[in-house]
Amino acid sequence: MQRTHPNYRLIYNDILALKHPSKREECRSILSKSEISILDVIKLNNIIFGINDKETNIFNQKHRSYDEKTILEILDYQEKNELNNTEVANHFMLSRNTVAKWKKHFKNRHLHSVEE
Repeated sequence: MQRTHPNYRLIYNDILALKHPSKREECRSILSKSEISILDVIKLNNIIFGINDKETNIFNQKHRSYDEKTILEILDYQEKNELNNTEVANHFMLSRNTVAKWKKHFKNRHLHSVEE
């Protein structure tokens, strides 16, 4: 069974048109991408709705999920910027244990994606 994803481009274009037309230009580069990743969705949320208080961020973080492509993108970011697990966890608002688990689980696949 194939898993479908929401049409983020359509959702965010509607939000911008109906509620936040002044932020359309800031979001244009992300929305013009051929594929919108989970990290792009997080960036769009921050641009459109701003950064919420700490309680809201904690609640939202508990309900996020990351696909393999996004996890590999985060691990690539860590490697390119020479960050340790704590630094990358803080940057993406993750648990450092989550980052360590991802590195252990995706180690072989991550190495292959970097080489390509």
